[in-house]
Amino acid sequence: MSVRKILRMGDPILRKISEPVTEDEIQTKEFKKLIRDMFDTMRHAEGVGLAAPQIGVLKQIVVVGSEDNERYPGTPDVPERIILNPIITPLTKDTSGFWEGCLSVPGMRGYVERPNRIRMQWMDEKGNQFDETIDGYKAIVYQHECDHLEGILYVDRLKDTKRFGFNETLDSSHNILD
Repeated sequence: MSVRKILRMGDPILRKISEPVTEDEIQTKEFKKLIRDMFDTMRHAEGVGLAAPQIGVLKQIVVVGSEDNERYPGTPDVPERIILNPIITPLTKDTSGFWEGCLSVPGMRGYVERPNRIRMQWMDEKGNQFDETIDGYKAIVYQHECDHLEGILYVDRLKDTKRFGFNETLDSSHNILD
């Protein structure tokens, strides 16, 4: 197991745009180790997803996967998936709001509204191409993680900073997950 350091908000790397992954790169031992490290890091931090820029790698790589996540009680499981070079297209103007957190913004949450139905095109670690319509909680997770590849943090999407704060303060005032 190799857990990497997760960069925190304020690190300039988190604000940079990531480069696409090539089909040649996915064949390398370094790439395979990076994917293992990303999953190890995500699990160790009890995250739902992790984008490569969060560990200082400016490549369009996202890993997701979560079952019974204590950080987000009552949310559906997210199957493990490796997402490379994603393209997200909103399919509706309708949005869903969710109290988002981020491993790069530890101890805090903010209420973010996102399109609740998206089309996502991506490549997996074997070079297979996918095109899927995604909605609900999974759509929120995927959009959040893919934002990292564009140098965007969830705090950039807050419409009201009154709905942003430290977990323990929000929890105690019953504002979380309302």
